[in-house]
Amino acid sequence: MLPSATDLVVALGLGDWLVGVSHECDAPEAANIPRLTRPRVDGSLPPALVDAVVNQSIHGHQSLYDLDVQLLQDLKPDVILTQELCEVCAVSYDQVLGAARLLERDGDLPTIVSLEPKTLDEVVETGQIIADTLGERARGEALRQRLRKDIDGLREMGRQRASHPSVLVLEWPEPPWIGGHWVPDMVSIAGGRNPPQQMARRGAPSIRVTWAEVAANKPDLIVVAPCGYDLPRAATAIVDLNHEPEWQSLDAVQYGRVYPVDANRSWSRPGPGLLDGIAELQRLI
Repeated sequence: MLPSATDLVVALGLGDWLVGVSHECDAPEAANIPRLTRPRVDGSLPPALVDAVVNQSIHGHQSLYDLDVQLLQDLKPDVILTQELCEVCAVSYDQVLGAARLLERDGDLPTIVSLEPKTLDEVVETGQIIADTLGERARGEALRQRLRKDIDGLREMGRQRASHPSVLVLEWPEPPWIGGHWVPDMVSIAGGRNPPQQMARRGAPSIRVTWAEVAANKPDLIVVAPCGYDLPRAATAIVDLNHEPEWQSLDAVQYGRVYPVDANRSWSRPGPGLLDGIAELQRLI
């Protein structure tokens, strides 16, 4: 029910076990697999409008996604991988649980696993959780060792950098949100320094801030990584911010140290792609 879970299943070498995925699952192995979800919010709207619509839906206790319950019944999965971490990012756990009750067979329900990684270490452990659930513990241990080795290599490269600039990651551009959860880990491993407000979000959700607060963090470099945006859309979001005087007054903006990234693949998705995001940040630094 979420792309990071699909990425981890594929990384475990079990992509051929997938029978259904979310609308955002873009792993090549999932290209021809039925899609079980679809968004209710038009993601092509300007960031400020998306934020307003999302807030209205959440306050009205309305889901941001539709779940194809009939298709789920037809697919008859043994295991459903979902999440409770963020109601904005994917179909809600309660929706999945309600649909799963319709799949009861001889008193048994499908196994439902809610994946809740909040730090980079927990992202790595999520692969093991999936492997254990699927009865493939050895695959999980192999993936965990591989990811930790790669992270250690990136961390060593970060330590060897001549400079360690402060890096602020905007998880949403308008209004501005500072990245949390695993983002501070990514910055530290890449060799950057987390501004105070961002460091405080390690393992915690991202936080909405004012432009004055962004300025108070005094970032040397700003990464614009809007949740769910690819690189071109992130670049467009930067251009659209030029009407904000407070944005234009930031030192990082004035010195041209603002960079768009593919947040959808490498920043906002808690899977193996986060390592690509760390390597990308090292290149930007």
